[in-house]
Amino acid sequence: MGMMKDLNQHLKRRGARWHYVRRVPKEYEFFDKRGTVYKSLKTESLELARAKRDALVEADDQYWLSVVMSGDMSTEVALKTYASAQRRALAKGFVYTPAQDLADIATLAEIMKRLKSIPTDPVPDKKEADAVLGLVNRPSVKISQAMNLYCEEIAVGDLLGKSEEQKKSWRKVKMRALKNFIKINGDLPMHEITRDHARKYYNWWAGRVAPKQGIKPLTANSANRDIGNIRKLYREFWIYEGDENRQNPFRNLSFAKQPSKDVPCYTDEFVGTRFLEPGVFNGLNADATLLVYAMIETGCRPSELSNILPENIILDAEVPYIQIRSRSDRQLKASASSRDIPLVGCALEAFKRAPHGFPRYRDKGNILSKAIMDGLRVRGLQPTPDHRLYSLRHSFEKRMLEAGLDYGLRCLLMGHKNSRPSYGDGGSMTYRRDELLKISHPIHSNFVENLPKL
Repeated sequence: MGMMKDLNQHLKRRGARWHYVRRVPKEYEFFDKRGTVYKSLKTESLELARAKRDALVEADDQYWLSVVMSGDMSTEVALKTYASAQRRALAKGFVYTPAQDLADIATLAEIMKRLKSIPTDPVPDKKEADAVLGLVNRPSVKISQAMNLYCEEIAVGDLLGKSEEQKKSWRKVKMRALKNFIKINGDLPMHEITRDHARKYYNWWAGRVAPKQGIKPLTANSANRDIGNIRKLYREFWIYEGDENRQNPFRNLSFAKQPSKDVPCYTDEFVGTRFLEPGVFNGLNADATLLVYAMIETGCRPSELSNILPENIILDAEVPYIQIRSRSDRQLKASASSRDIPLVGCALEAFKRAPHGFPRYRDKGNILSKAIMDGLRVRGLQPTPDHRLYSLRHSFEKRMLEAGLDYGLRCLLMGHKNSRPSYGDGGSMTYRRDELLKISHPIHSNFVENLPKL
């Protein structure tokens, strides 16, 4: 699929809903007599319409290509042609059914109805006939091709609202599972995958979860994630193909869940004497330095701070605060993550010097993590190898607990779901600030003087 001239190319709004409108290219007019392709996308969402438009553009491109190709079509082209035939049959009001199955199960009345739906002016439309009469053979699709189809088309709804970084992370774990499966079983066609292949994949993971003595085991959670991703791919692919009842060979294959390894907290003394030591982060870039100090007194996740926008940093209010919000191009971890946090102590001083946020690390979580972890390591700010940047978040939560802050307020400030009945809105910003002042670390003037400025 070529690059779009603009974001809304081939899209037209009719009332509240979007439609796919595309003129047949001149080089294909000799066989495609539609003139202009016009298809309702059945959505009022522009973002979803764009995603559906992209799929239809590619399907039409591959259909046109398949017609002019000579010899055998590639699997990718065959797959797109088959999918295109399914959509065209559905547009006529029929479920795509291979010709052999039609001969076995369809009544004469249904076959006649299908024949009558085929345009015949001036001549019978071959692509419509192929779709309605089931004359396009189902292609043999390898698991690697199925995964690409899943990521690019089947699971498009899962990616709505995700940032580019989140999309890459989502795809990365899918591709890791695929790579491991192919390593063990090869790039098998989807219809050839059996329970034996699934067990072989499971047993390979069992050897890594419980390896021979002297080899470091991998976690059961990693194994379950990989197996689960292949299981879901198999299920969603065949549902997409219209074979909802196909038995999944990866069913009921998983390992007992293991508790996550606890990330240790920093002690109050360590934070107060080491992290808040004036100039301790000299040499580290200003964005990373200020983000660490913002995290100490807000308990935010690193990704929440690195992606905060200027409009969500309110410094001119009676109680300065930040807003953690989901955006159309970036999801939060959970709905409870949306919250307002007053700024106190070193976090307030950090945001005074970074009123526009931390643009250097916006949508660059992996780079941020590496930069700060390297900074902590070389400065001796890891009391144990298990201490992470996230340890500051856990320290914030522990301080609130030990100071006796209200459970609901703790959940709200951490962005956790409150398991108890909720009454009210969590208290005013003044109340929240006063509660946080009970646990904030004292800072000195020479600390403030050594802070960098963005």
